[in-house]
Amino acid sequence: MGKGDIESGFSHGQGNNGENLYPYMIESPELRWGFIRKVYIIISIQLLFTAAFASVFIFFQPATDFAKYNPYRFYVLFGSLIVTIILLFVLSKFYNKHPVNLVLLAFYTLGMSVTVGYACAFAKGIIVAEAAFLTGVVVFSLTFYTFWAVKRGADFSFLGPFLFASLMVMLLFAMIQLFFPLGPLGRMIFAAVGALLMCGFIVYDTSFLIKTYSYDDYIWAAIAIYGDIINLFIYLLTLLNDLT
Repeated sequence: MGKGDIESGFSHGQGNNGENLYPYMIESPELRWGFIRKVYIIISIQLLFTAAFASVFIFFQPATDFAKYNPYRFYVLFGSLIVTIILLFVLSKFYNKHPVNLVLLAFYTLGMSVTVGYACAFAKGIIVAEAAFLTGVVVFSLTFYTFWAVKRGADFSFLGPFLFASLMVMLLFAMIQLFFPLGPLGRMIFAAVGALLMCGFIVYDTSFLIKTYSYDDYIWAAIAIYGDIINLFIYLLTLLNDLT
């Protein structure tokens, strides 16, 4: 794949583009920087759409009432969750098939946005704003740290098995809570551990973005980091909501 394919629609300015992102970098730094910019632009579009969609559940009372009181609210929520999971599996097969990958990504983002909207409907606007602010600060800090550490030779691939095992424990704990709710304290512990886990995933997936993903994997890279950010926001929102 040529440079024009990677950076189509993007500037070709020099700046830091000629600097290696990590020691002993063999590939072209400009190509990798172009790939990284492309991924973060996709993530930004996803986040903007999700924020706009979720704001409807905060500022539009009929949407808030639907999420809280409508007898069909759980069907809509669980339906969107199931569709999102199915789309994730489909995307794992077609993430590099243009333009199908973009269509699937759009529906996946919509499904995730429904989940975020429901979560925001049960929190006060100020709590949502605080969770969004904290999420932005954490994501920016961890992203900056990861770029800085990888440039100096740090390797975060060792986190993979630990993160996967922790995620399985979290899923099991979530299933237990469905049948045996642990109350506000249990939710707070679950949310705090989940937020820490997502921080680990942000570092891990960002390091993969810098060093590992191929240039055709821009959709899958965007899905990974977008999912980390959304889950971090939901965990922080749950934690702050239970603290009030």
